[in-house]
Amino acid sequence: MSLETITGRRSIRKYKDRPITEAEIKDMLRAGLYAPSSKNQQPWEFLVVTDKAKLKHLAEEIRYWRMLEDAPLAIIVLANLEGYEPIDSGMYVQDCSAAAQNILLAAHAIGLGGVWLGLHGISERVSFVSELFGVPEHVVPFAALSIGEPAEFPEKHTFWDDSKMHYETY
Repeated sequence: MSLETITGRRSIRKYKDRPITEAEIKDMLRAGLYAPSSKNQQPWEFLVVTDKAKLKHLAEEIRYWRMLEDAPLAIIVLANLEGYEPIDSGMYVQDCSAAAQNILLAAHAIGLGGVWLGLHGISERVSFVSELFGVPEHVVPFAALSIGEPAEFPEKHTFWDDSKMHYETY
């Protein structure tokens, strides 16, 4: 991997009208599965949504997600909390974040684009997504990722901020 995979990845909200292939979907899901997790518990599960009616419904109900109306794909990252001990219950946030980021980086690496759509911690969205897709109670909708072939090309990241770097002490 080159750093271009990271520096070149940008949030993409506009997509060309092209379906995502099964091979591309599997590559992204594989990247999500390879994320690190606390105690290797791997709480993530992935809900793949390509149905245009469902994508449009998500876009209409959650206005911040309006880019899903034109997206060929959404991947919803879920946290299966079955078997988690209370002391570990908060770790799924970090674990699922790593999985979601891996999926977005993989999308960029294979020529696609995507954007992370806020879900975790917003009870109305979590309830809506759970109800729409029949998600069981022990599974928590964590993040939605809108993905497609980019129809926009923002400049890649080039900034460096020394004030954000600390060595040995704050």
